[in-house]
Amino acid sequence: MKRLAHELLESFRIAFAQLRAHKMRSLLTALGVIIGIVAVTMMGTAINGMNVKFNESLAMLGSDVLYVQKWPWSDVEDWWNYVNRPPIRPEMAARLNRIIQDTPNSLLQVAVPVMSHPQTVKRAGKEVDGVYTAGTTSDFRYILATDFEAGRYFTETEADDGRPVCILGNDVAHALFPGRDAIGQTVNIKDHPFRVIGVFVHQGDFLGLFSMDNQALVPLDAYRKYIGANDQTELRVKVRDKNRMTDAMGELRGAMRRVRGQLIGTRDNFTINQQEAFKKFLDPVELGISVAGLTVTSLALFVGCIGIMNILFVSVKERTKEIGTRKALGARRRTILLQFLIEACSVSLLGGVMGLTLTWGLSRLIALAVPTLPIQVPFLLVVIGFVVSIIAGVLSGIVPAWSASRLDPVEALRYE
Repeated sequence: MKRLAHELLESFRIAFAQLRAHKMRSLLTALGVIIGIVAVTMMGTAINGMNVKFNESLAMLGSDVLYVQKWPWSDVEDWWNYVNRPPIRPEMAARLNRIIQDTPNSLLQVAVPVMSHPQTVKRAGKEVDGVYTAGTTSDFRYILATDFEAGRYFTETEADDGRPVCILGNDVAHALFPGRDAIGQTVNIKDHPFRVIGVFVHQGDFLGLFSMDNQALVPLDAYRKYIGANDQTELRVKVRDKNRMTDAMGELRGAMRRVRGQLIGTRDNFTINQQEAFKKFLDPVELGISVAGLTVTSLALFVGCIGIMNILFVSVKERTKEIGTRKALGARRRTILLQFLIEACSVSLLGGVMGLTLTWGLSRLIALAVPTLPIQVPFLLVVIGFVVSIIAGVLSGIVPAWSASRLDPVEALRYE
Protein backbone atom coordinates (compact mmCIF):
# COMPACT_ATOMS: atom_id res chain seq x y z
CA MET A 1 0.00 0.00 0.00
CA LYS A 2 2.87 2.35 0.86
CA ARG A 3 4.57 1.50 -2.45
CA LEU A 4 1.37 2.17 -4.37
CA ALA A 5 0.93 5.55 -2.64
CA HIS A 6 4.52 6.43 -3.57
CA GLU A 7 3.90 5.41 -7.20
CA LEU A 8 0.74 7.52 -7.35
CA LEU A 9 2.53 10.54 -5.88
CA GLU A 10 5.41 10.15 -8.34
CA SER A 11 3.00 9.70 -11.25
CA PHE A 12 1.20 12.95 -10.31
CA ARG A 13 4.55 14.76 -10.09
CA ILE A 14 5.64 13.57 -13.54
CA ALA A 15 2.22 14.31 -15.06
CA PHE A 16 2.15 17.91 -13.80
CA ALA A 17 5.77 18.38 -14.86
CA GLN A 18 4.75 17.37 -18.38
CA LEU A 19 1.81 19.80 -18.31
CA ARG A 20 4.09 22.65 -17.26
CA ALA A 21 6.72 21.71 -19.86
CA HIS A 22 4.16 21.68 -22.70
CA LYS A 23 1.67 24.37 -21.67
CA MET A 24 0.37 25.22 -25.14
CA ARG A 25 0.03 21.59 -26.19
CA SER A 26 -1.75 20.77 -22.93
CA LEU A 27 -4.15 23.68 -23.42
CA LEU A 28 -4.90 22.72 -27.03
CA THR A 29 -5.38 19.09 -25.93
CA ALA A 30 -7.81 20.19 -23.20
CA LEU A 31 -9.67 22.44 -25.65
CA GLY A 32 -11.75 19.55 -26.96
CA VAL A 33 -12.78 18.61 -23.42
CA ILE A 34 -13.50 22.28 -22.61
CA ILE A 35 -15.86 22.55 -25.59
CA GLY A 36 -17.48 19.21 -24.76
CA ILE A 37 -18.02 20.07 -21.08
CA VAL A 38 -19.39 23.53 -21.95
CA ALA A 39 -21.77 22.00 -24.50
CA VAL A 40 -23.01 19.25 -22.17
CA THR A 41 -23.37 21.46 -19.07
CA MET A 42 -25.01 24.33 -20.96
CA MET A 43 -27.51 21.88 -22.41
CA GLY A 44 -28.15 20.47 -18.94
CA THR A 45 -28.52 24.00 -17.56
CA ALA A 46 -30.99 24.87 -20.33
CA ILE A 47 -33.02 21.73 -19.64
CA ASN A 48 -33.05 22.54 -15.91
CA GLY A 49 -34.21 26.07 -16.76
CA MET A 50 -37.01 24.62 -18.90
CA ASN A 51 -38.14 22.47 -15.97
CA VAL A 52 -38.11 25.43 -13.58
CA LYS A 53 -40.05 27.62 -16.02
CA PHE A 54 -42.51 24.80 -16.71
CA ASN A 55 -43.15 24.20 -13.00
CA GLU A 56 -43.56 27.95 -12.42
CA SER A 57 -46.12 28.04 -15.24
CA LEU A 58 -48.02 25.07 -13.81
CA ALA A 59 -48.11 26.80 -10.41
CA MET A 60 -50.06 29.62 -12.06
CA LEU A 61 -52.90 27.19 -12.74
CA GLY A 62 -52.92 26.04 -9.13
CA SER A 63 -51.60 22.63 -8.16
CA ASP A 64 -54.74 21.99 -6.08
CA VAL A 65 -57.40 23.13 -8.58
CA LEU A 66 -59.53 21.00 -10.91
CA TYR A 67 -61.23 22.46 -13.98
CA VAL A 68 -64.68 21.24 -15.05
CA GLN A 69 -65.08 22.10 -18.74
CA LYS A 70 -66.78 20.99 -21.91
CA TRP A 71 -63.56 20.14 -23.75
CA PRO A 72 -60.38 18.38 -22.59
CA TRP A 73 -57.05 20.18 -22.75
CA SER A 74 -55.54 17.42 -24.90
CA ASP A 75 -56.21 16.76 -28.59
CA VAL A 76 -59.24 14.55 -29.27
CA GLU A 77 -60.00 12.42 -32.30
CA ASP A 78 -63.69 11.78 -31.51
CA TRP A 79 -64.54 15.50 -31.42
CA TRP A 80 -68.19 14.72 -32.32
CA ASN A 81 -68.61 13.26 -28.81
CA TYR A 82 -67.70 16.64 -27.33
CA VAL A 83 -69.22 19.23 -29.64
CA ASN A 84 -72.83 18.33 -28.73
CA ARG A 85 -72.27 18.30 -24.99
CA PRO A 86 -74.53 20.69 -23.06
CA PRO A 87 -72.64 23.79 -21.88
CA ILE A 88 -71.39 24.30 -18.34
CA ARG A 89 -73.67 26.83 -16.59
CA PRO A 90 -72.63 29.15 -13.72
CA GLU A 91 -75.62 27.93 -11.65
CA MET A 92 -74.05 24.46 -11.49
CA ALA A 93 -71.44 25.77 -9.06
CA ALA A 94 -74.08 26.42 -6.38
CA ARG A 95 -75.52 22.91 -6.77
CA LEU A 96 -72.03 21.40 -6.69
CA ASN A 97 -71.19 23.34 -3.51
CA ARG A 98 -74.33 21.98 -1.82
CA ILE A 99 -73.23 18.43 -2.65
CA ILE A 100 -69.73 19.17 -1.32
CA GLN A 101 -71.14 20.57 1.94
CA ASP A 102 -73.41 17.52 2.37
CA THR A 103 -70.55 15.06 1.78
CA PRO A 104 -68.79 13.98 5.01
CA ASN A 105 -64.99 14.36 4.83
CA SER A 106 -65.19 15.70 1.29
CA LEU A 107 -61.87 16.15 -0.50
CA LEU A 108 -63.34 19.16 -2.30
CA GLN A 109 -63.41 22.61 -0.70
CA VAL A 110 -65.32 24.94 -2.99
CA ALA A 111 -66.52 25.20 -6.61
CA VAL A 112 -66.32 28.56 -8.40
CA PRO A 113 -67.91 29.47 -11.75
CA VAL A 114 -65.77 31.41 -14.23
CA MET A 115 -67.30 32.96 -17.35
CA SER A 116 -64.75 34.42 -19.77
CA HIS A 117 -64.07 35.92 -23.18
CA PRO A 118 -61.31 38.19 -24.59
CA GLN A 119 -62.26 41.87 -24.52
CA THR A 120 -60.73 45.26 -25.25
CA VAL A 121 -60.12 47.35 -22.13
CA LYS A 122 -60.03 51.12 -22.72
CA ARG A 123 -59.26 54.26 -20.81
CA ALA A 124 -58.91 57.88 -22.04
CA GLY A 125 -57.51 57.20 -25.49
CA LYS A 126 -55.51 54.13 -24.40
CA GLU A 127 -56.63 50.55 -24.95
CA VAL A 128 -55.38 46.99 -24.57
CA ASP A 129 -56.77 44.36 -26.94
CA GLY A 130 -57.27 40.66 -26.28
CA VAL A 131 -57.53 40.97 -22.51
CA TYR A 132 -58.69 37.73 -20.88
CA THR A 133 -61.78 39.05 -19.10
CA ALA A 134 -63.44 36.76 -16.57
CA GLY A 135 -66.49 37.02 -14.36
CA THR A 136 -66.57 35.04 -11.14
CA THR A 137 -67.79 35.05 -7.53
CA SER A 138 -66.21 36.20 -4.29
CA ASP A 139 -65.16 32.58 -3.59
CA PHE A 140 -62.56 32.89 -6.34
CA ARG A 141 -60.22 34.41 -3.73
CA TYR A 142 -59.73 30.88 -2.35
CA ILE A 143 -58.42 29.73 -5.73
CA LEU A 144 -56.20 32.70 -6.56
CA ALA A 145 -52.59 31.62 -6.99
CA THR A 146 -51.21 35.18 -7.04
CA ASP A 147 -50.91 38.25 -4.83
CA PHE A 148 -51.88 41.88 -5.28
CA GLU A 149 -49.48 44.64 -6.23
CA ALA A 150 -52.11 47.11 -5.05
CA GLY A 151 -55.74 47.09 -3.92
CA ARG A 152 -57.90 44.13 -2.99
CA TYR A 153 -60.32 41.46 -4.17
CA PHE A 154 -64.02 42.30 -4.53
CA THR A 155 -66.21 41.54 -1.51
CA GLU A 156 -69.15 39.16 -1.31
CA THR A 157 -71.53 42.14 -1.30
CA GLU A 158 -69.93 43.60 -4.43
CA ALA A 159 -70.15 40.21 -6.13
CA ASP A 160 -73.76 39.53 -5.11
CA ASP A 161 -74.87 43.03 -6.17
CA GLY A 162 -73.04 42.77 -9.49
CA ARG A 163 -71.22 46.04 -8.95
CA PRO A 164 -69.05 47.23 -11.88
CA VAL A 165 -65.68 46.82 -10.22
CA CYS A 166 -62.64 45.05 -11.64
CA ILE A 167 -59.17 43.73 -10.87
CA LEU A 168 -56.55 44.21 -13.60
CA GLY A 169 -53.53 42.16 -14.58
CA ASN A 170 -50.18 43.87 -14.15
CA ASP A 171 -49.53 44.55 -17.85
CA VAL A 172 -53.04 45.90 -18.44
CA ALA A 173 -52.85 48.26 -15.45
CA HIS A 174 -49.44 49.65 -16.39
CA ALA A 175 -50.40 50.01 -20.06
CA LEU A 176 -53.54 52.01 -19.23
CA PHE A 177 -52.08 53.94 -16.30
CA PRO A 178 -48.34 54.36 -16.99
CA GLY A 179 -46.60 55.81 -13.96
CA ARG A 180 -49.91 56.23 -12.13
CA ASP A 181 -51.87 54.40 -9.46
CA ALA A 182 -54.73 52.52 -11.14
CA ILE A 183 -56.72 52.01 -7.90
CA GLY A 184 -59.93 54.02 -7.92
CA GLN A 185 -59.64 54.84 -11.63
CA THR A 186 -62.22 53.85 -14.25
CA VAL A 187 -61.77 51.64 -17.32
CA ASN A 188 -64.25 50.69 -20.02
CA ILE A 189 -64.91 47.05 -20.79
CA LYS A 190 -67.28 46.55 -23.71
CA ASP A 191 -68.15 50.26 -23.46
CA HIS A 192 -69.24 50.04 -19.82
CA PRO A 193 -67.30 51.73 -16.99
CA PHE A 194 -65.69 49.57 -14.30
CA ARG A 195 -63.88 50.94 -11.26
CA VAL A 196 -60.46 49.43 -10.61
CA ILE A 197 -60.15 48.07 -7.07
CA GLY A 198 -57.08 45.84 -7.46
CA VAL A 199 -53.95 45.12 -9.54
CA PHE A 200 -52.27 41.70 -9.56
CA VAL A 201 -48.50 41.36 -9.19
CA HIS A 202 -46.47 40.50 -12.28
CA GLN A 203 -46.80 36.78 -13.08
CA GLY A 204 -45.29 36.31 -16.55
CA ASP A 205 -46.58 34.08 -19.30
CA PHE A 206 -47.85 30.51 -19.20
CA LEU A 207 -45.51 28.26 -21.25
CA GLY A 208 -45.21 31.08 -23.77
CA LEU A 209 -48.85 30.53 -24.78
CA PHE A 210 -50.52 33.48 -23.08
CA SER A 211 -49.69 36.15 -20.52
CA MET A 212 -51.09 35.85 -17.01
CA ASP A 213 -50.70 39.64 -16.72
CA ASN A 214 -53.13 40.30 -19.57
CA GLN A 215 -56.38 39.75 -17.68
CA ALA A 216 -59.27 41.51 -15.98
CA LEU A 217 -61.48 40.02 -13.26
CA VAL A 218 -65.04 41.27 -12.55
CA PRO A 219 -68.00 40.02 -10.46
CA LEU A 220 -69.98 37.33 -12.31
CA ASP A 221 -73.33 39.17 -12.24
CA ALA A 222 -71.67 42.33 -13.58
CA TYR A 223 -70.06 40.24 -16.33
CA ARG A 224 -73.38 38.69 -17.34
CA LYS A 225 -75.12 42.07 -17.28
CA TYR A 226 -72.58 44.25 -19.07
CA ILE A 227 -70.23 41.95 -21.02
CA GLY A 228 -71.80 38.65 -22.10
CA ALA A 229 -74.56 36.49 -20.63
CA ASN A 230 -73.84 33.44 -22.81
CA ASP A 231 -70.04 33.35 -22.88
CA GLN A 232 -67.99 30.24 -22.21
CA THR A 233 -68.20 28.98 -18.61
CA GLU A 234 -66.08 26.60 -16.56
CA LEU A 235 -66.08 25.48 -12.93
CA ARG A 236 -62.87 25.64 -10.92
CA VAL A 237 -62.85 23.37 -7.89
CA LYS A 238 -60.43 23.77 -4.99
CA VAL A 239 -59.10 20.48 -3.54
CA ARG A 240 -58.30 20.25 0.18
CA ASP A 241 -55.28 17.93 -0.21
CA LYS A 242 -53.29 18.21 -3.44
CA ASN A 243 -51.61 14.88 -2.66
CA ARG A 244 -54.96 13.15 -3.21
CA MET A 245 -55.87 14.65 -6.57
CA THR A 246 -56.86 11.30 -8.09
CA ASP A 247 -59.35 10.58 -5.28
CA ALA A 248 -60.63 14.16 -5.49
CA MET A 249 -61.20 13.79 -9.24
CA GLY A 250 -63.23 10.64 -8.60
CA GLU A 251 -65.36 12.44 -6.02
CA LEU A 252 -65.84 15.44 -8.32
CA ARG A 253 -66.82 13.22 -11.22
CA GLY A 254 -69.57 11.58 -9.16
CA ALA A 255 -70.81 14.94 -7.88
CA MET A 256 -70.86 16.46 -11.37
CA ARG A 257 -72.86 13.53 -12.73
CA ARG A 258 -75.46 14.26 -10.03
CA VAL A 259 -75.44 17.95 -10.95
CA ARG A 260 -75.89 17.12 -14.64
CA GLY A 261 -78.55 14.48 -13.87
CA GLN A 262 -76.73 11.69 -15.72
CA LEU A 263 -77.95 8.11 -15.50
CA ILE A 264 -75.74 5.16 -14.54
CA GLY A 265 -73.93 3.75 -17.59
CA THR A 266 -74.06 6.94 -19.64
CA ARG A 267 -70.88 8.65 -20.79
CA ASP A 268 -69.74 11.80 -18.95
CA ASN A 269 -70.90 14.95 -20.73
CA PHE A 270 -68.16 17.06 -19.12
CA THR A 271 -64.38 16.88 -18.71
CA ILE A 272 -62.29 17.32 -15.56
CA ASN A 273 -58.96 18.90 -16.48
CA GLN A 274 -55.91 19.45 -14.29
CA GLN A 275 -52.38 20.71 -14.75
CA GLU A 276 -51.06 17.15 -15.13
CA ALA A 277 -52.56 17.16 -18.64
CA PHE A 278 -49.94 19.73 -19.68
CA LYS A 279 -47.19 17.75 -17.98
CA LYS A 280 -48.15 14.51 -19.76
CA PHE A 281 -48.27 16.36 -23.07
CA LEU A 282 -44.92 18.16 -22.64
CA ASP A 283 -42.91 15.37 -20.95
CA PRO A 284 -42.27 13.48 -24.25
CA VAL A 285 -41.30 16.77 -25.92
CA GLU A 286 -38.87 17.59 -23.12
CA LEU A 287 -37.44 14.06 -23.22
CA GLY A 288 -36.92 14.32 -26.99
CA ILE A 289 -35.14 17.66 -26.65
CA SER A 290 -32.97 16.31 -23.83
CA VAL A 291 -31.95 13.14 -25.69
CA ALA A 292 -31.27 14.94 -28.97
CA GLY A 293 -29.40 17.80 -27.29
CA LEU A 294 -27.24 15.63 -25.05
CA THR A 295 -26.48 13.25 -27.93
CA VAL A 296 -25.27 16.07 -30.16
CA THR A 297 -23.29 17.78 -27.41
CA SER A 298 -21.74 14.48 -26.32
CA LEU A 299 -20.12 14.26 -29.77
CA ALA A 300 -18.03 17.32 -28.86
CA LEU A 301 -16.83 15.53 -25.72
CA PHE A 302 -16.06 12.43 -27.79
CA VAL A 303 -13.93 14.52 -30.16
CA GLY A 304 -12.09 15.91 -27.12
CA CYS A 305 -11.34 12.38 -25.90
CA ILE A 306 -9.96 11.43 -29.32
CA GLY A 307 -7.70 14.51 -29.17
CA ILE A 308 -6.31 13.51 -25.78
CA MET A 309 -5.72 9.96 -27.01
CA ASN A 310 -3.81 11.14 -30.09
CA ILE A 311 -1.61 13.53 -28.08
CA LEU A 312 -0.83 10.77 -25.57
CA PHE A 313 0.21 8.43 -28.38
CA VAL A 314 2.55 11.19 -29.57
CA SER A 315 3.82 11.61 -26.01
CA VAL A 316 4.48 7.87 -25.71
CA LYS A 317 6.50 7.96 -28.92
CA GLU A 318 8.47 10.99 -27.77
CA ARG A 319 9.27 9.42 -24.40
CA THR A 320 9.96 5.87 -25.53
CA LYS A 321 13.60 6.00 -24.36
CA GLU A 322 12.50 7.47 -21.02
CA ILE A 323 10.05 4.59 -20.60
CA GLY A 324 12.75 2.06 -21.53
CA THR A 325 15.18 3.58 -19.02
CA ARG A 326 12.62 3.54 -16.23
CA LYS A 327 11.67 -0.07 -16.94
CA ALA A 328 15.34 -1.08 -17.11
CA LEU A 329 15.80 0.49 -13.67
CA GLY A 330 12.94 -1.62 -12.27
CA ALA A 331 9.77 0.38 -12.95
CA ARG A 332 6.73 -1.88 -13.10
CA ARG A 333 4.17 -1.94 -15.88
CA ARG A 334 1.63 -0.68 -13.34
CA THR A 335 3.79 2.36 -12.65
CA ILE A 336 4.04 3.30 -16.33
CA LEU A 337 0.31 2.68 -16.81
CA LEU A 338 -0.58 4.90 -13.84
CA GLN A 339 1.77 7.66 -15.05
CA PHE A 340 0.08 8.04 -18.44
CA LEU A 341 -3.44 7.52 -17.08
CA ILE A 342 -2.92 10.27 -14.51
CA GLU A 343 -1.49 12.50 -17.23
CA ALA A 344 -4.59 11.92 -19.37
CA CYS A 345 -6.93 12.50 -16.41
CA SER A 346 -5.03 15.68 -15.47
CA VAL A 347 -5.46 17.14 -18.95
CA SER A 348 -9.12 16.13 -19.01
CA LEU A 349 -9.77 17.45 -15.50
CA LEU A 350 -8.09 20.74 -16.42
CA GLY A 351 -10.44 20.98 -19.39
CA GLY A 352 -13.39 20.13 -17.15
CA VAL A 353 -12.55 22.89 -14.63
CA MET A 354 -12.09 25.44 -17.39
CA GLY A 355 -15.28 24.26 -19.12
CA LEU A 356 -17.36 24.52 -15.94
CA THR A 357 -15.92 27.98 -15.20
CA LEU A 358 -16.84 29.07 -18.73
CA THR A 359 -20.33 27.58 -18.31
CA TRP A 360 -20.86 29.50 -15.07
CA GLY A 361 -19.73 32.73 -16.73
CA LEU A 362 -21.98 32.22 -19.76
CA SER A 363 -24.97 31.37 -17.55
CA ARG A 364 -24.46 34.56 -15.54
CA LEU A 365 -24.30 36.64 -18.73
CA ILE A 366 -27.50 35.03 -20.03
CA ALA A 367 -29.23 35.59 -16.69
CA LEU A 368 -28.25 39.28 -16.78
CA ALA A 369 -29.32 39.68 -20.41
CA VAL A 370 -32.64 37.82 -19.95
CA PRO A 371 -33.72 38.21 -16.27
CA THR A 372 -36.99 36.32 -16.82
CA LEU A 373 -35.14 33.20 -17.96
CA PRO A 374 -34.39 30.87 -14.99
CA ILE A 375 -30.77 30.03 -15.89
CA GLN A 376 -28.64 28.55 -13.12
CA VAL A 377 -26.05 25.77 -13.03
CA PRO A 378 -27.25 23.05 -10.62
CA PHE A 379 -24.65 21.71 -8.17
CA LEU A 380 -25.39 18.17 -9.37
CA LEU A 381 -24.42 19.24 -12.89
CA VAL A 382 -21.07 20.52 -11.57
CA VAL A 383 -20.41 17.16 -9.92
CA ILE A 384 -21.42 15.36 -13.12
CA GLY A 385 -19.06 17.63 -15.08
CA PHE A 386 -16.11 16.64 -12.89
CA VAL A 387 -17.01 12.94 -13.05
CA VAL A 388 -17.41 13.07 -16.84
CA SER A 389 -14.01 14.79 -17.12
CA ILE A 390 -12.31 12.03 -15.12
CA ILE A 391 -14.10 9.28 -17.06
CA ALA A 392 -13.14 10.98 -20.34
CA GLY A 393 -9.50 11.08 -19.19
CA VAL A 394 -9.50 7.39 -18.24
CA LEU A 395 -11.19 6.28 -21.48
CA SER A 396 -8.95 8.39 -23.69
CA GLY A 397 -5.76 7.48 -21.83
CA ILE A 398 -6.20 3.77 -21.25
CA VAL A 399 -5.03 2.62 -24.71
CA PRO A 400 -1.91 4.85 -24.92
CA ALA A 401 -1.06 4.06 -21.27
CA TRP A 402 -1.47 0.33 -21.90
CA SER A 403 0.76 0.49 -24.99
CA ALA A 404 3.40 2.41 -23.01
CA SER A 405 3.32 -0.12 -20.16
CA ARG A 406 3.76 -3.02 -22.64
CA LEU A 407 6.89 -1.60 -24.29
CA ASP A 408 9.89 -3.90 -24.22
CA PRO A 409 12.72 -2.08 -22.36
CA VAL A 410 15.44 -3.30 -24.78
CA GLU A 411 13.50 -2.18 -27.86
CA ALA A 412 12.56 1.08 -26.13
CA LEU A 413 16.21 1.91 -25.37
CA ARG A 414 17.11 1.30 -29.05
CA TYR A 415 14.31 3.63 -30.26
CA GLU A 416 15.52 6.68 -32.19
